Amino acid sequence: MSRQFWSVAFAVAWRVLHNVFTTPSLFLPGLIFPLFFFTAFAGGLSRVDNIPGFDFPNGYTAFQFVFVLLQSAAFGGVFTGFGVARDFEYGFARRLMLAAPKRAGIVAGYAMAATGRWAVTAVVLTVVALAVGMNVGGGGVDLVALYTLALFVNLTGAFWATGVAMRLRSVQAGPVMQLPVFLILFFAPVYVPLSLLSGWLHAVATVNPATSILEGGRSLIAGSPEDISRAFAIALAMAVLLSIWSWRGLRSAERAG
Repeated sequence: MSRQFWSVAFAVAWRVLHNVFTTPSLFLPGLIFPLFFFTAFAGGLSRVDNIPGFDFPNGYTAFQFVFVLLQSAAFGGVFTGFGVARDFEYGFARRLMLAAPKRAGIVAGYAMAATGRWAVTAVVLTVVALAVGMNVGGGGVDLVALYTLALFVNLTGAFWATGVAMRLRSVQAGPVMQLPVFLILFFAPVYVPLSLLSGWLHAVATVNPATSILEGGRSLIAGSPEDISRAFAIALAMAVLLSIWSWRGLRSAERAG
């Protein structure tokens, strides 16, 4: 990558992060929603761990923490896509494309901003989870792997939403960015392990790529990694494929002028 590429990427990332962290209406939703879900799921459904067959060793709080962490990562990327759409509506993105010597750096910059934004949410969410007594069985390597897995999910969400925003170039594209991510996440084993699901929901969750990522993350926090290579392979493949989707979205925006 050239110096011009990284100059554009860092400039875009800095602008997005500055806008987000100085505008509460942009920053707070991405922080409050994961905390709300964590409280609702881990607190309101805590008796689920008494169900026969629920054998997650670290308790329901840790079980749900992994889902909320991955959810916050995915939607941290999606929220960045909203900013891309706003930039096109207000005309800034078109001016940026005219001025940028390496336009591919624009996509990289938005992805970097998504990661920076989510990193703050992940820290707050982790502190809250530990404060309420979450039991962590994994060691340092396991936890690094868990957050790395979530990072790939964050990039996947960012590349997906950025690709949509650059094709439609309107904040009205918000539902298109959110709904597929929402469905993929919530058709995974959110509340109970896969083995306790039944019927069509079990069939869908079995083939859902988010299931492998979620179960891999839960095994990491429990300190007994299982099928980690598959979880990482799926997460990385999704991030790479959707980076191509995002890059082609940039080309679509260029053709549209």
